Amino acid sequence: MCGICGFTHADQTNHAAEHDRDILARMCDVMAHRGPDGEGYYVDDGIALGHRRLALVDLCSGGQPMVRLTSAPASTTISTDDMRGDVPHAGPGAHTRGDYALVFNGEIYNHRSLAARLTAEGWKLDTRSDTEVVLVGYLAWGPARLLELLEGMFAFALWDGPRHELFCARDPFGIKPFYYATVNGQFVFASEVKAILEHPGYERRLNRNALAHYLCFQFNPLDETFFEGIYKLGAGHSLTVGRTGACQLARYWEPRFSAQGERLSEHAATQAIDDAMRHSVQRHGDADVEVGSLLSGGIDSSYVCGCHTSKERPTKTFTVGFSEYAREKGRRDEVGWARGIAERLSIEGSYRRIERDEYLSAAPRVQWHMDEPLGDPSAIPLFFVNQLASSRVKAVLSGEGADELFGGYRVYAAPALAARLAFAPKGLLSGAAKALRRMGLRGSGYLERAAQGTSRWYYTNANGKAFTCEERTRILKDGARGAEPPQDLVRPLYDKAHGLGLDDPTSMQLVDVSCWLVNDILLKADKMSMAHSVECRVPYLDKHVFAVANELPTPMKVSRTQTKRALRAASLSVLPTEWAYRDKLGFPVPLAEWLRHEDVAREVRRWFASAEARELFHVDELARLVDDHCAGKDLSRRIWIIWMFLVWHRIYFVDRRQPELP
Repeated sequence: MCGICGFTHADQTNHAAEHDRDILARMCDVMAHRGPDGEGYYVDDGIALGHRRLALVDLCSGGQPMVRLTSAPASTTISTDDMRGDVPHAGPGAHTRGDYALVFNGEIYNHRSLAARLTAEGWKLDTRSDTEVVLVGYLAWGPARLLELLEGMFAFALWDGPRHELFCARDPFGIKPFYYATVNGQFVFASEVKAILEHPGYERRLNRNALAHYLCFQFNPLDETFFEGIYKLGAGHSLTVGRTGACQLARYWEPRFSAQGERLSEHAATQAIDDAMRHSVQRHGDADVEVGSLLSGGIDSSYVCGCHTSKERPTKTFTVGFSEYAREKGRRDEVGWARGIAERLSIEGSYRRIERDEYLSAAPRVQWHMDEPLGDPSAIPLFFVNQLASSRVKAVLSGEGADELFGGYRVYAAPALAARLAFAPKGLLSGAAKALRRMGLRGSGYLERAAQGTSRWYYTNANGKAFTCEERTRILKDGARGAEPPQDLVRPLYDKAHGLGLDDPTSMQLVDVSCWLVNDILLKADKMSMAHSVECRVPYLDKHVFAVANELPTPMKVSRTQTKRALRAASLSVLPTEWAYRDKLGFPVPLAEWLRHEDVAREVRRWFASAEARELFHVDELARLVDDHCAGKDLSRRIWIIWMFLVWHRIYFVDRRQPELP
């Protein structure tokens, strides 16, 4: 796990090379949290590459950038650990010149088998690292075949000197981030946006179109970031930068869900899931350092912990909860649930409860690490649980991806529930929904969904939490500047689902895997773990696990009364029955209650009346949000979305510096 950065059109002539190295150093320094174990630079005619290392595999010889002297099978590979510095003015950590150079972030879980294959084909390997497997695999098999064979999480940039090309790629699910921009003819890339901001040619400008979409999604669903001209490389995409600087994007993998059929019996499905999960957890737990686990009271992380632990070496687990919940009589909070399962599995747990003030105080630091504003309140608990883990381990397993692959969200049952009203005229249902909303009665959403097709109302798990199109138009000073409705943004995914013959719940899964998972769930998992120099590994997001999940008919995933049906049955191999069938709670944050406290509401009002708020929003509408929430409506998520944007905006466009933790 690392931080990578670089740019093209670098120059190797004396003063210019020194200047390029200085830029690299600034880019690396701002994301030093991603790699405290080492740094390295490579500057050659046409390319400059930088790297910060978090060492987990091949601790002695896996430094980067990694250089291959020639394309010959018997050529030598050199890493920064060799400390050979005949690149002029490159300084410590520089490389001997070579034809090929690589900076790589992530883990390749099948790198040992790929290394054996390369050796059998006559290729010389000089390290035990997965980085060298990527570099030599590119030479041996070419980029397309390499990406087909890699299994793991990754983002990398590989310089092909003879072709004068930079080849970049991001893993199939988008677990690791990759940002890029074209700056004065130079292609600039990094693991974090803040590193690109350090390039002297980039001038930061707010992307207001991203703000309009953020209000509806609670995250930025676009390819372009909140910074004009800086983009995200999509999950399962590669990018080639040619000699002229032209960029060629290509998609090499996508989550092609299959039309559902009764392909597996329940027994066969259960066994297949358990086999795939045990194999995946074993591979994800492989490292030259100890790997712990994040543990909540839910099935996803508990199943991973159960597969990971053993009597010989019980896994270390880490959990945070909220003191607010722990003080409620008769309530069992996240820590209480995690203690219970830890005792049942005989595993070692570390626990911490978060107070309101420290939660709110951490928000600026969290938004700085996120690079773009995120209105998901669970990012802050993730920040604290990874901080807790960092005192004991350098890597953790986590449960991201289980809900999207195995049908873990209750909303996936909505189409089946709506079908019960299929006999009723759509206009009647729509009118009844409006009447219920005017009267403040429950059930309006249910009737609205029944009156519409799924593609007209569902656009990821942001539904019902963030702002509607009408609300965002009302609060933005420039309206939504022509931004399309969120449903239109995901419509191509529904078109694809229709072409594949997918049913509504599976279509919703495709939307969530393609948008929600990569832009919210995985992004905060990466940024909050790397904030504390911890690698977060996600065993559910494995090609083999996905293949099994893809074989499940919808009734084995979600019913009207239960989610993740087949996964729950599979988890019985390690979990008690009452745990396997617990209701999904997510990561509950007592935000609604906190925002009604007088001192917190006062602070929100101060932000909502600030200069940056007045520049972008109708502040009377923002004040009304706080008033209505304090009067009893639950508008906490909408308030949080605006507040966190304003916090982020001040950090990146006003103060322009990293905020300190109190």
